[in-house]
Amino acid sequence: MKNIFKIVPPAIALVALAVVPFAVKGQQKKPAAPKSVRLYILDCGDITGVGEVQFGFKQGQLADTRMVTPCYLVVHPRGTLMWDTGEIPDADFKGNPTKAGAFAITRPLLPQLAALGYTPADITYLALSHYHGDHVANANAFAGSTWIVQDVERAAMFAKQDGKAKGSNAPNPAYFGKLENSKTTLLHSEDHDVFGDGTVVIKFTPGHTPGHQSLFLKFAKTGPVVLSGDLYHYPEERSMGIVPGFDVNGEQTRKSRADLEAFIKKSGAQLWIQHGTADNAKLKKAPEYYE
Repeated sequence: MKNIFKIVPPAIALVALAVVPFAVKGQQKKPAAPKSVRLYILDCGDITGVGEVQFGFKQGQLADTRMVTPCYLVVHPRGTLMWDTGEIPDADFKGNPTKAGAFAITRPLLPQLAALGYTPADITYLALSHYHGDHVANANAFAGSTWIVQDVERAAMFAKQDGKAKGSNAPNPAYFGKLENSKTTLLHSEDHDVFGDGTVVIKFTPGHTPGHQSLFLKFAKTGPVVLSGDLYHYPEERSMGIVPGFDVNGEQTRKSRADLEAFIKKSGAQLWIQHGTADNAKLKKAPEYYE
């Protein structure tokens, strides 16, 4: 069962005002609803300088330690879904490139949406694969959307932090705090058919974080695809069965991987590893799209 919170605070109006400068510049006319589900891949930066050992590998086992950070706009005949929102907030963009530790971006997110004809106000649903900072940096901009989240993930995101939770992987409400009062579809450790027709389905794949999610898309032309979230970061995790030591629950990650692999085999879906540098380089980027 899903619980729907219908809290739409005045703060949302402030969010809308805050993003207007990004939306207006380069804004295109909002496209008509497509006849079938469509996916735009947006550039939300890359990650360099992370060590193989951090992810459980020995030096030299990874073909490429670099990672990319896409964001995704799903456009459906019945609405839109934003999947993950980047690694550096648009408000911190100071030029090309803008860096923050291992993260670097060359383009803010909202102008990329605007170039496609969309503003945050046009986004029906927001879903985040998980709460790590490289996936939620612009989440506050979508506080006016309906947020789809697992109850265990939401609880972790807004739990009172103690000393143990500090660090780069700890939830950072500065990025997503405004979602606390958003209209919310609360999931209970379950999959969720976003538009009710089987073409956009959130898959519950916990372990990396308590309520980690992956996304299944069924395209009319491209066929079925699964976006991994951070269930996998590198293709070698999949081939070698390596689970990062910083996952909240490594055994849960292994089970989620096994369950998703069985689903992929049954559905015939391609798996797109979101952070995968080599695979991502082959994919079409916005304004091109998959359908």
